[in-house]
Amino acid sequence: MIESPCVNICTLDARSGICLGCGRTIDEIARWTAMTAAERARVMSELPARLATTKSVQPKANNVKTATG
Repeated sequence: MIESPCVNICTLDARSGICLGCGRTIDEIARWTAMTAAERARVMSELPARLATTKSVQPKANNVKTATG
């Protein structure tokens, strides 16, 4: 089984393109299972900083896209 940072909060910030749940980009999410272990490890190491940056800016309703709408 491949480790994943997904926390089932699939909400993309419209400005940054970063998932507010896991911190990945839509491209990283789509390619996750095709990435090498080294690529996934690199992304995982970047996630805490990404999430800290996105959570420090209060999202506005019109800047957030969810999987349901």
